[in-house]
Amino acid sequence: MLYQVSMKCGLCGSLFPYSLEHQEDVESVLQEAVDACPHCGAPMDPQVTDEVYDIRETQASFVITQPAPEFPELPEREQPINRLREVGAYGVSNTELLALVLRQSDLETALHIRGEFPTLADLARATEEEITQIPGIGPQTAGALRAALELGRRLLNEALPNRRQIRSPDDAAAILLPLLAHQEQEHFVVLYLNTRNIVTDEEILYKGSLNTSVVRISEVFRGAVRRNCAAIIVAHNHPSGDPDPSPEDVALTRRLVEAGKMLDVQVLDHLVIGTHLAFVSLHERGLGFEDA
Repeated sequence: MLYQVSMKCGLCGSLFPYSLEHQEDVESVLQEAVDACPHCGAPMDPQVTDEVYDIRETQASFVITQPAPEFPELPEREQPINRLREVGAYGVSNTELLALVLRQSDLETALHIRGEFPTLADLARATEEEITQIPGIGPQTAGALRAALELGRRLLNEALPNRRQIRSPDDAAAILLPLLAHQEQEHFVVLYLNTRNIVTDEEILYKGSLNTSVVRISEVFRGAVRRNCAAIIVAHNHPSGDPDPSPEDVALTRRLVEAGKMLDVQVLDHLVIGTHLAFVSLHERGLGFEDA
């Protein structure tokens, strides 16, 4: 029988799997254990004692658990706020920046967050309910985290105003990827453009379980008419990560292009957003724009 064993970090809960042929081989796992958790950086030094070593057999698997380490008070110079002053925002880690948002000087809560959400994209996808599962974080703190991430996204759009002018699908993707690529639910977004193809506004029309076949054409163009826009770009994401458009996506695009001609609002493109910076431009592929 082959036993699956996992070393579990007591701080962030991350699991590190090992395979054993015999239960007695647990000692070798302890000897080969990593010095620090790769996810949260907490020191890992498990020992075979009643307090630290807790082995349970469940369907021929074992789990070695380790208590969360205690964090001593940091020297004043190493506290995140002083590190920020000394080396600047670019010189501190994501964990230290999180600690500053949380107003935590000992980094413990920030390390909990990094353990639960290893990347900023993971954190951006998290709901308030998921964030508040972390000890020490309530709705107000979770709201502050989500607000900080949204400010970062908006800064990305404001800092480079030339990127708001659409000259190619890549320009549109530069705006839409930060908005949609990390979403776990489907979102349908409209970008509103003036006569110079500069994006003047953006709007999320639909969110949740979305079938593009049920998107109402009148709702897509209502915002454009109200804003007196010359053109629009529509986009939606595929949470599966695969940006290849479906037949329904192509059919919706064709209907939008036809409606835009009647309303004198040009549909410049329809982008499908995947993960890992992947996207597809239906206009570039000629899907739904055959008569445009």
